[in-house]
Amino acid sequence: MVKYSKEWKEVDYNTLFQALIDEMRSQKVGYYYLPKSSIKLFEKIEYIKKTREFKNIVIIGVGGSSLGTKAIYSALKPLYQNYKELIFLENPDPLEIKVKLPKINKESLFLVISKSGNTIETISIFKVILEQLNIDLKKDSDRFIIITDKESSLDKFANKNKISTFFIPKNVGGRFSVLSAVGIVPLELAGFNTKNILIGAKEFLDRFLNKKETHLLEKAIFFAKNSSQIKVNILFVYSSFLEEFTKWYIQLWAESLGKINKDGKRVGLSPISLIGSIDQHSFLQLIMEGPRDKSVTFLKVENLDDKIKIPNLNLDFLENSNFANGYSLNTLLNSECDATFESLKSNNIPVDMITLDKISEENIGELIIYYELLTSALGILLNVNTYNQPGVELGKKILKNKFIKGQLN
Repeated sequence: MVKYSKEWKEVDYNTLFQALIDEMRSQKVGYYYLPKSSIKLFEKIEYIKKTREFKNIVIIGVGGSSLGTKAIYSALKPLYQNYKELIFLENPDPLEIKVKLPKINKESLFLVISKSGNTIETISIFKVILEQLNIDLKKDSDRFIIITDKESSLDKFANKNKISTFFIPKNVGGRFSVLSAVGIVPLELAGFNTKNILIGAKEFLDRFLNKKETHLLEKAIFFAKNSSQIKVNILFVYSSFLEEFTKWYIQLWAESLGKINKDGKRVGLSPISLIGSIDQHSFLQLIMEGPRDKSVTFLKVENLDDKIKIPNLNLDFLENSNFANGYSLNTLLNSECDATFESLKSNNIPVDMITLDKISEENIGELIIYYELLTSALGILLNVNTYNQPGVELGKKILKNKFIKGQLN
């Protein structure tokens, strides 16, 4: 169960709601359908489980091809004792690849993920792996799975080399694709219960479509109305295992909303992620006394683990901390979250709270679809194309030209 505090005033959200419904019915945007349509993936996944032996899974992908999967993997790991490790090769950083290579061997299963099939980082790392491990695709094609758009260059490569392929729906953008094969295939192969992730997402989506989660619309309207003054949204997460989730949120928010809108105006809310209680000792000062251009969403988990308690020890000179003796670390962490929330609210800084009763597959699935819907709603209000990314394409063209012309350092 996930609870959402209602900090925004009642507003007329019916027009926005209808715009989202129209967007969904147009089928130009496909992530709305993933909680239901991705069920069809499981038959093929089960076949792979039965016919291939592997000890770990190497994901070669970047951005939307990896961030969502890593977010769910990191959040759910503490719930499982037996799962196959996911090794992420995202950045063409030679030192990182050098450190990770010893974990990769003949017992690894490789997932090469690129929606376009042309992602330079992904294809380059793929080539490095083939050479470093001396892999012959003619003999070892069953060590690979490719996830891409149908008829992409990577799909054509897979067909030629007889590599198993899963397809991303054409109308699902990379940063909205975690509930497609992009996330479901590696997580299910690793041993996670991804059906419950889809169930959590679908149940929230159903409630939203029945107007039972209107706080999401009210929040989007608040952000849009105040976007000229409140230009930064901070996600303040009180669990270390949700840190990767905040990185997924940053890509989703920044790449979807930071645009020149249809009126020629530069718009967007800058996303920032913080981890509690760590960042209470640093970034909180800027929020409290710096420019009043920020809103803060707190995300906490009621039941992380209450077994570890602070011992009832009276240490010389350290008596000032004795007020927490006997309480669990879980209680301390969540109390810090509540205190920080109240301190910001009392200073008229816009805040809201998302509370998970626990870390679970269903709750993580709900958070995923919640943020995707919130992003879509705000994109409509900011009058942008939420699903393109023209701002990142220029750099790709310049990079390619530099290599072609030999203009390298």
